[in-house]
Amino acid sequence: MLCRAALSPLVRSPGWCFVLSPHAIAAISRLYLPHHNQRLRNESIRCWSNIPFITMPLSRAHGKSFAHRSELKHAKRIVVKLGSAVVTRGDECGLALGRLASIVEQVSMLQNQGREMMIVTSGAVAFGKQRLRHEILLSQSVRQALHSGQSQLKDMAIPVLEARACAAAGQSGLMALYEAMFTQYSICAAQILVTNLDFHDEQKRRNLNGTLHELLRMNIVPIINTNDAVVPPPEPNSDLQGVISVKDNDSLAARLAVEMKTDLLIVLSDVEGLFDSPPGSDDAKLIDIFYPGDQQSVTFGTKSRVGMGGMEAKVKAALWALQGGTSVVIANGTHPKISGHVITDIVEGKKVGTFFSEVKPAGPTVEQQGEMARAGGRTLAALQPEQRAEIIYRLADLLTDQREEILLANKKDLEEAENKGRLALPLLKRLSLSTSKLNSLAIGLRQIAASSQDSVGRVIRRTRIAKDLDLEQVTVPIGVLLVIFESRPDCLPQAHSNQILHHLTQEALSIHGVKDAVQLVNTREEVEDLCRLDKLIDLIIPRGSSQLVRNIQKAAKGIPVMGHSEGICHVYVDTDASVEKVTRIIRDSKCEYPAACNALETLLIHRDLLRTPLFDQIIDMLRVEQVKIHAGPKFASYLTFSPSEVKSLRTEYGDLECCIEVVDSVQEAVEHIHKYGSSHTDVIITENEETAEFFLQHVDSACVFWNASTRFSDGYRFGLGAEVGISTSRIHARGPVGIEGLLTTKWLLRGDNHVVSDFSEHGSMKYLHESLPLPQRNTN
Repeated sequence: MLCRAALSPLVRSPGWCFVLSPHAIAAISRLYLPHHNQRLRNESIRCWSNIPFITMPLSRAHGKSFAHRSELKHAKRIVVKLGSAVVTRGDECGLALGRLASIVEQVSMLQNQGREMMIVTSGAVAFGKQRLRHEILLSQSVRQALHSGQSQLKDMAIPVLEARACAAAGQSGLMALYEAMFTQYSICAAQILVTNLDFHDEQKRRNLNGTLHELLRMNIVPIINTNDAVVPPPEPNSDLQGVISVKDNDSLAARLAVEMKTDLLIVLSDVEGLFDSPPGSDDAKLIDIFYPGDQQSVTFGTKSRVGMGGMEAKVKAALWALQGGTSVVIANGTHPKISGHVITDIVEGKKVGTFFSEVKPAGPTVEQQGEMARAGGRTLAALQPEQRAEIIYRLADLLTDQREEILLANKKDLEEAENKGRLALPLLKRLSLSTSKLNSLAIGLRQIAASSQDSVGRVIRRTRIAKDLDLEQVTVPIGVLLVIFESRPDCLPQAHSNQILHHLTQEALSIHGVKDAVQLVNTREEVEDLCRLDKLIDLIIPRGSSQLVRNIQKAAKGIPVMGHSEGICHVYVDTDASVEKVTRIIRDSKCEYPAACNALETLLIHRDLLRTPLFDQIIDMLRVEQVKIHAGPKFASYLTFSPSEVKSLRTEYGDLECCIEVVDSVQEAVEHIHKYGSSHTDVIITENEETAEFFLQHVDSACVFWNASTRFSDGYRFGLGAEVGISTSRIHARGPVGIEGLLTTKWLLRGDNHVVSDFSEHGSMKYLHESLPLPQRNTN
């Protein structure tokens, strides 16, 4: 969850800021920053001296690493390690300027939030290599021009450049680039070059520690690198007991993080994180959380194309830092879709890369839950129809038999939600369970059980392709469903209710050994993680507000989402409406359950009904029911003293409120619904059959009714047995979705040594494509 924070002006010590004119800054940005980051340059130049920052209460006693990703937002002191593959271009000659600018922007954002940021960077060798190649080419071209009278650049051979020389030539340019970028955010950066001796010599180590603490105290970002111009080649197995040797920037970052009592070390590389086998190999899986002792389950591949260390070195450094009390995340800093926010995402606790933790969770991970649900679902689908029906009947009985326990758990949820005061009244009403609701649910389950004999495995098409070659299309379950119920930040209002219902569901499933087919998760972080498991989750069904649906659609990675937009349901009262029917239907549509998504939100009145007894009856009934009325623009123009004018005609109130608007005809009512509605449920009240049929045929909504309440838009009331969701999308399932909406099909072809070549122009067989009768359906 994002922390609330106050914006305040940025205060910097003038003695430690680069003071440059806007023209000088513009010149530096043109020189160093990529063209595609023009917005960043322009905005920074306009407000470089007064950038706001977020103050956050960031403090924690160092000693133990964070146990969970969600705690990373409390990290005060952070080291960001930039691997060679992150900083350098693909040709290993020069820097990836756009990527580097994005990283600096993220580090600056976190620094301006009050955090203490440090960077361990590679790139000096690549920067120097680019510079030296340029100098060599220039020198050779001059000599050749003097010698032969013409330039022969294409024939020049560039010698192999020694890494130390490249580092010496590149350090100053690399630091100048960092300084220019950070200056745009009014942040001062300082360079520190270290070697292994600086950590093993006690006096040098204390000096380094003191320097870094002083820089952080002055709000300066230290940029640390191994002094590759003088560093000797790494010696194998040179680690001292309990101390990691600085062989590369991975070990440097880990050693630095522990020395400085850092809360978080972010290691950016060119892979998504740690995999259980080399990335790109078959069945390689990204490890979400890595625990000490899990090394045996990992097969390491070759190291990166550039740099000193590989993934094995990163894991070793990460575990050493973790042991020293620093949390570690290894993530991809090169992917164009995520590199622009990878650092801030990690600090916000999002599931990025591999998180190293010393605390193993008590239960299975969401990936393991998804795998269990997949395996259990396949076993469940293979059961006989009678066995599946037995499970559903058993669940219906449990809901009835355990009614008191369920209602008691729900009462606890309601009391906790009310005490915390974070839920609006309509949402509290949605949380409430009652005996009648449980009875309705049990009845719906029994309807499903009765029809389950003919749901899965039903043959819906049979075709004789050729002699002894028959094709069938049969129904099968879609697969693993992720059903998400709405909650609010820091409050899981259905925790007790969910737990007992999940327990009863698993008890029913266990009679045929498929208990794991249904899993329960409770946190937003777990839901977000599940939304990425496109190989395990087949369909997501969000149950809640339109905002929830939009959030899930955004979070889902390659998984279809079946949901609805706002429940902006209309009732149109025609000139030929029955007086007796109007008030009954409107009252039921608005007042029976105003928090439901199928409740009336906008009442359309034909203009000729204004100032008639029928109109007065409608208004009087709404007042008696304490419904707050908002006037639409046209309705307000007819009134001398109107109710509060509606702010938007696309409003889902979810409470005892509604909008009243005036239309001139049924055609205008249809146009209004198409413009402002949500394609959920819309109603006409009229005794004119021709007008009603026009409305029914022309309104393009999932449910369109004549002389009936909007509240009939419900799977149970439709006789679907139960409603698993409502869809306003134009897909196979629209409106209330029951069991049929959760089925897809597969094709079964039964042949006898048939091959396609037999059906060629000179083949021995011909296609028949004859429709065959379907098996008789079980109507019992």
